[in-house]
Amino acid sequence: MKIKIIGIGSYIPQKEVKNTDFDKHVFLNEDGTPFGYPNETVIKKFKGITGIQNRRYAEDQHITSDLAFFAAEKAIANANIDKETLDYIIFAHNFGDVKSGTIQSDMIPSLATRVKNKLDIKNPKCVAYDILFGCPGWIEGVLQANAFIKSGMAKRVLVIGAETLSRVVDDHDRDSMIYSDGAGASILEASTDDAGLLSYESATFANDEANFLFFGKSYNPDLDPDVKYIKMYGRKIYEFALNNVPCAMKECLDKSGIAIDEVKKILIHQANEKMDEAIIERFYKLYGQTPPKDIMPMSIHDLGNSSVATVPTLYDLLIQGKLENHEINKGDVVIFASVGAGMNINAFVYRY
Repeated sequence: MKIKIIGIGSYIPQKEVKNTDFDKHVFLNEDGTPFGYPNETVIKKFKGITGIQNRRYAEDQHITSDLAFFAAEKAIANANIDKETLDYIIFAHNFGDVKSGTIQSDMIPSLATRVKNKLDIKNPKCVAYDILFGCPGWIEGVLQANAFIKSGMAKRVLVIGAETLSRVVDDHDRDSMIYSDGAGASILEASTDDAGLLSYESATFANDEANFLFFGKSYNPDLDPDVKYIKMYGRKIYEFALNNVPCAMKECLDKSGIAIDEVKKILIHQANEKMDEAIIERFYKLYGQTPPKDIMPMSIHDLGNSSVATVPTLYDLLIQGKLENHEINKGDVVIFASVGAGMNINAFVYRY
């Protein structure tokens, strides 16, 4: 038995924030001292490394569960199913619902429960719960759906990845330019043909790597030190990803029995353009090859890093034919992969 994505949907907020919108920000070093160069230089270096030119932020009236609801509605419509037939709603996020202008996260009831309520699903046997797994959360949700369906515990599962990272960033930290908001959702059920999930890998590295991403105080010493923001050790994450993600992808592909030459697309978490390119280079190098042209679609240039939403959103854009020079056809093999807080890594090989 295989599981198949029978419906996909995403919500991309309309509020566009360009790199130039950060011109007036007061960026500081970790010790609170100012940079020795202007913001124009900061932004130029940032774009050269990450590839990000624009990002999307949620409208003030929307919270994470709203974005998830919008994406879930689209996925249900795309699958053309009765929402009452869903057995599980698995919602991957990291920071809960954070209202605009506030600093408090709200996760009671669970965001999955909130989405079920917004969808007006009456069936009490549709179980709704959240998972916190960093940026790889949506992929991990797919792997859990795979287990539920194969075990007979479920026939149809809604998996969502949504986040509003713009609400948890330190405006004085240049890394704040990386993050964005968005949502992606998918409907999964048992496959009746050759399509579906072929193999998977998942791992948590929690020794020295556990705190590469964390909640910390603002770089501005004048702000309340008890108010926390998303922080990261960028260089350590970069090195960790390059050393571990290609190997996990290779293990996953080898387990599938699919040859590297058969892979048509690799959908990788949109964290950093240079890092993603380096991961793909190393992955192909493990097979003594170089990456084919257009193997890796990218959305980070215009959408930024929306954490758990990046991979399902990228897949939705690919399916819809909205990514220039990229298409997917029946029978194509795709690798999905992600890395993030934990540090967590996961991947799955999928035949479309």
